[in-house]
Amino acid sequence: MRYFKFKGFHLLIFFHVLAATPVFSSSDFSNQLSTNFLDIAKKAEVFDWMVKIRRKIHENPELGYQEFETSKLIREELDKLGIPYKHPVAVTGVIGFIGTGTSPFVAIRADMDALPIQELVEWEHKSKVPGKMHACGHDAHVTMLLGAAKILKQHEKEIQGTVVLVFQPAEEGGAGAKKILLAGALENVSAIFGLHMLPNIPVGKVASRTGPIMAGSGVFQAIISGKGGHAAIPQQTIDPILAASSVILSLQHLVSREADPLDPQVVTVSMFHGGDTFNVIPDNVTIVGTFRAFARKSMEQLKQRIEQVIIGQAAVQRCNATVIFHGEVEPFYPPTVNNGDLHKLFQNVAVNLLGTDKVNVDMAPFMGAEDFSFYQEVIPGYLFMLGMEYNSSEPFQSLHSPYLKINEDGLPYGAALHASLAATYLINYQQNVTQLG
Repeated sequence: MRYFKFKGFHLLIFFHVLAATPVFSSSDFSNQLSTNFLDIAKKAEVFDWMVKIRRKIHENPELGYQEFETSKLIREELDKLGIPYKHPVAVTGVIGFIGTGTSPFVAIRADMDALPIQELVEWEHKSKVPGKMHACGHDAHVTMLLGAAKILKQHEKEIQGTVVLVFQPAEEGGAGAKKILLAGALENVSAIFGLHMLPNIPVGKVASRTGPIMAGSGVFQAIISGKGGHAAIPQQTIDPILAASSVILSLQHLVSREADPLDPQVVTVSMFHGGDTFNVIPDNVTIVGTFRAFARKSMEQLKQRIEQVIIGQAAVQRCNATVIFHGEVEPFYPPTVNNGDLHKLFQNVAVNLLGTDKVNVDMAPFMGAEDFSFYQEVIPGYLFMLGMEYNSSEPFQSLHSPYLKINEDGLPYGAALHASLAATYLINYQQNVTQLG
């Protein structure tokens, strides 16, 4: 048993022990509750409140582990709602609590960080910070989780357990999810849900799948060292550019000739820096790249082979190589793999809320990566995609584009789905415990 105090609020936490994730069933009460949540989220006062928050965050983007003002805004809104929280967690993170304060615990998560991108969209609420932009929709993620918190707080007496609100820093390469876990903030949680907005799915629609939905991803850097000299007398040098070229070609063989064709993998060299003068062979060359796969075992094998290939091919050209795998706490993000039981719950909730034709439960997995996967390695977890397409007649702008625009009409759907998934999980959890008893 653990005992916490937050701003005068006492939270009593009991450890629960279950052998497996509960099997879920829908109920008339949970369906009615979900529909009510969407109605609340669409009310003008709630919608306008969410839009205001989203635009304020969008105007003031902050990079990973620097989300101090974003974190402050979140805490101010939670204070206004009367929701207790723990802060700081993982530098800037905020963990809120709604419900009974006792088991079971279910978490809903939003990431807070922006990207080092100069926004090129000209509108009233354009980023005010040069070189920084919310180009992955995390401003909307935070807003929708606050919207869910507002809805759940209004129905707190009906919550059969505790909803844990996870406002997480540093998803974009900083492994903020891993640091949230290392801080012990979710040690009592039995399931976690998250969403990611997509600009190519219409508002009011969602997509997901059971099993792997996003790839694991790692970043490698190789410094290849030779012996520089004049370009006119290469015989007196050991050319690291030639060695790097051999390395880059050999890395492509890892997928085309070593990987199982039924196990999708990608190795990409995306940066190359050599000499600065046209007639000088440099001493060193640096290459940077990424590797991706849908299985942790494949990620581990790729990491090992990338290092072997770089060092081996450099040696063939009489060069030395140092390989570094970048990661805040781990060398790569693991694949994002959705829990099967939670998939059934998501399907029931989403279909009830949106209609069968608005829910794609068999979307194709894609090679993007998400640090939500760290949660899924220790807690049953589920990530789904939320439609926030801005205007289907305009040219498509992907995530991480400086021209990204999102449709704020999607905010109520994300807030309602967050709240509905958490509340329904707790209702069904209690039903299953009663049946097992």
